[in-house]
Amino acid sequence: MQLRRTTWDDKTILAARPPKNVVDPRRPYAYLVEPECAANGRIEDVATIFLTNRECPFRCLMCDLWKNTTDERVSIGAIPEQIEFALSSLPPAKHVKLYNSGNFFDRQAIPREDYEAIAQCVESFETVIVESHPKLCGDDCLRFRELLTGKLEIAIGLETIHPEVLPHLNKQMTADDFQRAVRFLSENEIATRAFILLRPPFLSEAEGVEWAIRSMQFAFHAGVQCCSVIPTRDGNGAMEQLRIGGSFEPPTFRSLETVLADGLAMQSGRVFVDLWDAERFFDCEQCGPARRERLAHMNLTQQVLPAISCRCEAVR
Repeated sequence: MQLRRTTWDDKTILAARPPKNVVDPRRPYAYLVEPECAANGRIEDVATIFLTNRECPFRCLMCDLWKNTTDERVSIGAIPEQIEFALSSLPPAKHVKLYNSGNFFDRQAIPREDYEAIAQCVESFETVIVESHPKLCGDDCLRFRELLTGKLEIAIGLETIHPEVLPHLNKQMTADDFQRAVRFLSENEIATRAFILLRPPFLSEAEGVEWAIRSMQFAFHAGVQCCSVIPTRDGNGAMEQLRIGGSFEPPTFRSLETVLADGLAMQSGRVFVDLWDAERFFDCEQCGPARRERLAHMNLTQQVLPAISCRCEAVR
């Protein structure tokens, strides 16, 4: 698949968008508890709170997280209120993810004035996981870490190290930026995980698999402890246009299976695959649910499990 000459910048990405969802700035737009293989190798519950806040200033080509964001910064006190609301409704968990559809250390998204109150809200958790663009990994990370009772972990979107594709994602970062951020955080005893895209736009299926694996290898070599592989989806306007133009196709479920197995075989750190709405990637409706269950167990056990047999294999 070839790179098109169209320049996808903030203007063209914004022009392609459908409307945002209506959100309440004093309520998280979603929250849940689910099991995850923790850094200690045990399966432990993780509370994930999807915070409502101002849209990320980095308008990445493939992102749809802006759909549940506000146009203006939320008021001081709103984020702790959201966290308290979610935790009052969730069962106990050992770890918490505060995901805010962008960058926790963007001061126009999460006010610095709220750091102490946020830390008090999550003082019972062993690990607090937040998201950040590599260019925003700086002193604010250290300031927030010092307020926490538990350990801080920062998830960073590497996406891909493909030298042509990464610049075309409008992410405004380089692989070197990612390395520098991970090194800075590691030197300050802050754990990191990386988000890796499976088949971003402009890549064929085989290239998508190859570069997801290479990107995981790069991330682990940089020092991350965990990689989360996300199958690239359409649904944000720009990706539909790319699909119509022949520059994007979602990955197959079998590619997701391959990337997880190869990632686990590296034995360099934990590897997860994102199984949210996995049904849209099924190659076969008959064996798809069993294949999804297999990957869910591999996520938890960090072991490659026997493959699923199906008659669909005979026609490929």
